[in-house]
This record gives sequence, structure tokens and C-alpha cells, in this order.
Amino acid sequence: MRSIWNGAISFGLVSIPIKLVNATENHAIHFRQIHLADGGRIRYRKVCELDEEEVSGGEIGKAYEDADGTMIPITDEDLAQLPLPTAKTIEIVAFVPADQIDPLQMDAAYYLSANGVPAAKPYTLLREALKRSNKVAVAKYALRGRERLGMLRVVDDVIAMHGLLWPDEIRAPEGVAPEGDVTVRDAELDLADALMDTLGEVDMDSLHDDYREAVEELIAAKASGEEVRPAESGEGGGGKVIDLIAALESSVRAAKKSRGEEDAAADGEGDGGADEGDMAEVHPIRKTSSGASGKSSAKTSGSAAKTAKKTTHRTPTGKTVTRSGGSAAKKSAPKSTGTKKSTSTAKKSSGSGGSGGSAGSGASGGRSAAKKTTAKKSASSGGTAKKTASSRKRASA
Repeated sequence: MRSIWNGAISFGLVSIPIKLVNATENHAIHFRQIHLADGGRIRYRKVCELDEEEVSGGEIGKAYEDADGTMIPITDEDLAQLPLPTAKTIEIVAFVPADQIDPLQMDAAYYLSANGVPAAKPYTLLREALKRSNKVAVAKYALRGRERLGMLRVVDDVIAMHGLLWPDEIRAPEGVAPEGDVTVRDAELDLADALMDTLGEVDMDSLHDDYREAVEELIAAKASGEEVRPAESGEGGGGKVIDLIAALESSVRAAKKSRGEEDAAADGEGDGGADEGDMAEVHPIRKTSSGASGKSSAKTSGSAAKTAKKTTHRTPTGKTVTRSGGSAAKKSAPKSTGTKKSTSTAKKSSGSGGSGGSAGSGASGGRSAAKKTTAKKSASSGGTAKKTASSRKRASA
């Protein structure tokens, strides 16, 4: 890299020859002014006001304009004769903690390179001293015709110098802060903290100038004769903030989405009342309705089974009826085999009907009930026939 200034660092009685190199470079795209009618370039020529003739750079000097408009010429020789100790020296005046330097004072940045082999040892000594002290050096130096203030710090294995503005060159922020008392709620601070945590840190090397790249693409497209399409306008960010809480919540969700960290829980978190209402109205209602229908159907089937069971036990061919029917048959015809068989058949029918009812089958319960009724009728008719035969025998006797 080409040096822009040669001098020395004055570190007490130690002098370190150095070269000053620009640490930054400007990547901005520069445009020329042209005549719109024919595309001709517009140039600024340096013309003397007295004779209206164009002059070259070698014929141009500098002067100070007095209040009455008088020009006082100042030459480089005049400036070189000034008793300025920092004309060719970066004079260290103090070592302070880095946080004592106001970032508002930061100006251009430079690298300090050791100039020659003899400078390597004192250069390394100053670098290591700065590292171990965790401090920065405040220095004065002269560059481009004026004395300046600088800060020396270590960057990797190099001493870097930041040009600093003089304290009286920093303007006080009068009339800049918002007027009136503004109250910030804890909920708003919590959301701001959440947004800061979501955005997190960034690798500074990954940041780049999107606008410059877009301009370069535009120039390349126009140079090749391609049609330039207007870019889609993004969301405007200059509108009034109506609801600060909603804006912060949306910002947190957008930051999570851009980082691919958004999940269902995070998406629901911080949403408005609409999402909470959906959860309260949709999901529980579906669950309740399905549960209710399940319980209702289960209750209905249980009632049907219970009804079938009760009907089975309450049929005329139940145990009580069978016993009474059986006892009547025994009293009427104690030695009648047919009656016993009918009663036995009725009992068997009653047993099979009971099992069908307990199984909850309505059709089989109905068929069993029908069989039991038939068995009862046949048992009753058998008893009646025996009674009639007995009455006839007594009458004939």
C-alpha cells in the first residue's frame, strides 16, 4: 500500500520511524455531469476572475481571504517555518482507557507501518505495551496543513491510528431530543429486549452495500442494452407508529422468520386476540362436541342395553312367572310329564333370552321374548286341559 505521509512516533525519548497508510477505501460509485441534450460531459475549468483565462494547477497557490475580501497569500514555505513540533511527528501525549474516547470524535483511520529495520524493535515495544495496558494512546500530528488529534490502538499485529475531531468541533445536541415527557412501559421495554435478543449478533464481515450492488447491476444492464425493469418497492418504513406494542411484536416475529427460527409456539406467542380467540372457540368446541357425541352415543347404547336387559327380565316368562306357572301345573297335574316338559322348555327359553338381552342385541332379545311368550301359552293351555279332564271325571263319578 502506498504511504501518504512519512514521519515518526514520539514515545517519550523513543522515536519510531513510520509510514502512514490509509486503512480505508471508498467504494462509492461516482457519476459525471453531462449535457442532457447531446450527452456531452460538463467540466469545471479554473478561470482567473481578473483576466478570465483558464489556469493550470502549477499556476495555482493558496491564500487567506480577509473579512474585507483581501487575499493574503500563504506559501508552503511559510507553513514549513512554523514552530510546530508535530509537523513530521506523531507525538503521544497520554494513555487512556478506550471508553474515554467519544465515538463522535472518530474520523479517518490509518495504519502505521514501521519504516525500516531499525524501527521494528521500538514499534513492537509500543504495540505490546498497548496490548498489555488495555489502553489507547492519544496523540497529536500534522497532516494536510493542519494539526490534528489522533488515537493509537492495536489491530491484530499492527498499530492503527484514528483521526479524532477536536472536542470543540463536536456540536452539542441541543433541540434534538424529543420534546416533552415520554413514558415507556415495562411491557414495551420487554418486547424491545426480546427483539434485541432475536436479532442477536451479526458477523460484521457479512454486511455489504446492497445499494451499490444494485447501481452496478443497473449500469451493466444499460451498458449491454437490456431493458431495466423497475424494482419492487418494499414496505414503507416512514409511516406513523399507531400501536408500539403491535409493531414490536410484528418485528419479533419477522426477525424470527428471517432467521428460520419461527415455530408454531413462537408464532402464536405475541399474536393478537384473534389467535387466542381461535384457540378458545375452535379447538375446545370441536373436542367438546366430539366428546359429547361420543358420550351421548355411549349413553344411548348403554341405555339400550339396559333397556334390553330389563325387558328381558321383565318378560312374562321371567323366573317369578315361571315359578308360579310351574306351581300351578304341579297342583293341577302333579304326575303330568308333559307339563314338566313345557315348564322346562320355558325355563330354557328364558335362559337363552336372558343371555341375548345381556349381550345387548335387540333383535335376539325380541326373538327370545317371543319364544318365552309362546312357551308360557303352551304351558297355560296344558294346565287348562288337565283341569278340564279332572272336572269331567268328578262329574261322571
